[in-house]
Amino acid sequence: MSGAILVINSGSSSVKFAAFADGAGPIPERVVHGEVEEIGESPHLLVWSHEGALLEDRLIGAPRDPAGAHESALQELLGWLEQHAGVQTLRAVGHRVVHGGDLFIQPTRVTPDVIARLEGLNSLAPLHQPHNLSAMRAIARLQPALPQIACFDTAFHATQAWVERAFALPRHLGQAGVKRYGFHGLSYEYIASVLPDHLGEVADGRVVVAHLGNGASMCAMLGRRSVATTMSLTALDGLMMGTRCGSLDPGAVLYLIQDMGMRPAEVEKLLYEQSGLLGVSGLSADMRTLEASAQPQAQAAIDLYVHRIARELGSLAATLGGIDTLVLTAGIGEHSAAIRARVCRDAAWLGLELDEHANAAGGPRISSAASRVSAWVIPTNEELMIALHVRALLGGPHSV
Repeated sequence: MSGAILVINSGSSSVKFAAFADGAGPIPERVVHGEVEEIGESPHLLVWSHEGALLEDRLIGAPRDPAGAHESALQELLGWLEQHAGVQTLRAVGHRVVHGGDLFIQPTRVTPDVIARLEGLNSLAPLHQPHNLSAMRAIARLQPALPQIACFDTAFHATQAWVERAFALPRHLGQAGVKRYGFHGLSYEYIASVLPDHLGEVADGRVVVAHLGNGASMCAMLGRRSVATTMSLTALDGLMMGTRCGSLDPGAVLYLIQDMGMRPAEVEKLLYEQSGLLGVSGLSADMRTLEASAQPQAQAAIDLYVHRIARELGSLAATLGGIDTLVLTAGIGEHSAAIRARVCRDAAWLGLELDEHANAAGGPRISSAASRVSAWVIPTNEELMIALHVRALLGGPHSV
């Protein structure tokens, strides 16, 4: 691999990555992927080939200073790529950044000023944004000449009309940035890019995409552009998620603080980390665990999860004036036939008829030939979307 683009998704205790060979072809080719997990405790480097063969599985040394844990992990990763992946030239690093606000609606070259401006959005994405930025700072220290590109989960939704983005709050608050942004944009952008491969001319019709993973949201598209989405100012709104509550009466937050004596930091932890599937079931945030459980509270959590999807689908269909296509993607959407079946059955009123055998087989089309609304399982690829953005911003292969 003579040149490579490294894509990073940095979290609180892990760094997920993929390296793409940036050859002359139209699509960069992923050659390795993996993660450094348990950062800050017992860091562990895992690397797989594109074909899925395990290439590395080892503990790495933890730094004495916990503040340097992410930098140490990234140093190990960069060293491994140089020694084992045949990377002679690392062209650039692309970062998934959850929140770009109104400041950043397209991929942007990382500078100290960009990092400082993004830091101002930390409170709107506390589980993600600070760790996205820590990876940028670490790589700037390790390889200061290496270009870094920030790609934003909010950017895809910048096409929405103001009525979709506005809250019914005093005007000055909206002007100060208190509005709906939406997330999972890199996933939706990738799905939009491949829709013609599956749908042909219908790709530009009324499409709802359900990104169902540990984080979950839905997006209504027309002309493969975002028209409406379920997430909002923060990644708490909309669907019930693994540990996040989804839509919640803001009065409930006031009640928790004023009447139940909870501090704002405690409420934040409750809503982001202790709610959703985990909170309702009291068992797990993992859908696979809940589906395998015989406990009634596990079934209750699944029932609520599916119910919320059905309600939001109805809202998005109303926004579009109907629906032509439903796409399910991300971890649960791609791998849980049971959840897909329930979502599709709840959408029968829209004209969707499930093909049970096709769904059990994983699709890609899981609706019947007679169905007025088609349903599809399309794997997402946020990493490739970031690699493509990096290449485009840098001007194509080998042009740095």
